[in-house]
Amino acid sequence: MSKLFSRFLKDESGATAIEYGLIAALISVAIITAATTLGNSLSSTFTGIANKMNNAAAKY
Repeated sequence: MSKLFSRFLKDESGATAIEYGLIAALISVAIITAATTLGNSLSSTFTGIANKMNNAAAKY
């Protein structure tokens, strides 16, 4: 019984899988944050361009 318990304590394969899972989750959060920020920036840029084009069209 003590050999089984000591072998269980030495097994690190589960811990490695959890670490890879945490790394993958962190990377996905970073990608989602970057995509959201980029999307908001692009949206405001295109809104500004559309407003300028509408103002230019209204003059003529």
